[in-house]
Amino acid sequence: MRIVSASQFDGKRSVDSGTMEQQEAVQAILLAVRKRGDEALREYTERFDRVRLQQFRVSEAEFTEASDQVTPEVKAALVEAAANIRDFHERQVRQSWFTTKESGTLLGQIIRPLKRVGLYVPGGTAAYPSSVLMNAIPAKIAEVPEVVITTPPGADGKINPAILVAAQIAGVDEIYKVGGAQAVAALTYGTEQIRAVDKIVGPGNIYVALAKREVFGLVSIDMVAGPSEIAVLADDTANPRYVAADLLSQAEHDPMSAAILVTPSQVLADAVAAEVERQLADLPRKEIAEAAVRDHGAILLVNDLDEGFAVINRIAPEHLEIMIDDPFAHLGKVENAGAIFLGPYSSEPVGDYFAGSNHVIPTNGTARFSSPLSVDDFIKKSSVVSYSKRDLRENGHKIITLAEQEGLAAHGRAIAERLRDFDSEK
Repeated sequence: MRIVSASQFDGKRSVDSGTMEQQEAVQAILLAVRKRGDEALREYTERFDRVRLQQFRVSEAEFTEASDQVTPEVKAALVEAAANIRDFHERQVRQSWFTTKESGTLLGQIIRPLKRVGLYVPGGTAAYPSSVLMNAIPAKIAEVPEVVITTPPGADGKINPAILVAAQIAGVDEIYKVGGAQAVAALTYGTEQIRAVDKIVGPGNIYVALAKREVFGLVSIDMVAGPSEIAVLADDTANPRYVAADLLSQAEHDPMSAAILVTPSQVLADAVAAEVERQLADLPRKEIAEAAVRDHGAILLVNDLDEGFAVINRIAPEHLEIMIDDPFAHLGKVENAGAIFLGPYSSEPVGDYFAGSNHVIPTNGTARFSSPLSVDDFIKKSSVVSYSKRDLRENGHKIITLAEQEGLAAHGRAIAERLRDFDSEK
């Protein structure tokens, strides 16, 4: 890994908006599915996934078959991970509230779940049952009545059995064998077999990301996620083997993934650089990780930890590991990070799979203003106002004053009509 001064690193990453060809392809897919529904889905599934399907919904028989194919060890790990995720996210639940004044005015907020939510889960040659748990469990805790998954089928027309088992554990209601931008289109517009949803969440490739961006406004989305990122802030107390392994844990995701070490220690910097090269040698996804480290990895030298935290806040990483002496004493210095892992045993994959925090986290510096996926993503809020006659009599003229200031005469008149009646009662 290259070792540079932090002053030479601006921390900015370009947002991948796709090529013109990719954007046009996505727009064509969205339009085709909107116009031709299931017919278009079949064509795109055959073209991209190499399988022709008549029915997209996963059957009960397929769920049963999947359960038989997943080992007891994997099932047990998924069940325990799901319990941890539930425990973490149940603490996020909001309640409706109301407050009343002596004057008789009532104000409040009603919390309601979304009615139908679509979860996109990457599939095909890869399987991410952890993404099923991370997306579906918060939705179910929010009491969303209809949680739907779309995921690409394999060439045999089947879904990876671990995904189906995870979906059963999480309480998913429907699963459809559809992937790519065409799945986003189906969830947005609806087809003969797939009813439209209110919100689409979950990670995907560039075509999925572009499709989510295109349909935002017709449906809600969680975020337009970019390649994975990890930043490690470490001092001389850090184990270079741990640091290198954690950097590579994210680098193996994608050639565009970012892996960054920030440290005031030249000794640690040199040791981690050597460890990365050593560990890359036998990494199964070496080519991907090597490209990520080469093109988007760096070891940034800072003068002290205060400068290190300033650099971290500028980068606003998706994942931040703090491997320094007494990390809790410095936690308050972190302003921008999606998920924060403290100490030598809080390796980022702990959060990816098992601890309970969500692994759908803002990327590309958007941790400056956004948050990990949570129960809040699956609810909506309505304000409630029941204004009393006494308060309107007292404050009506103030409301009229503000309306007139903005040049909205009808707003003021709506209040004035009521005040006129009050005057006639005297």
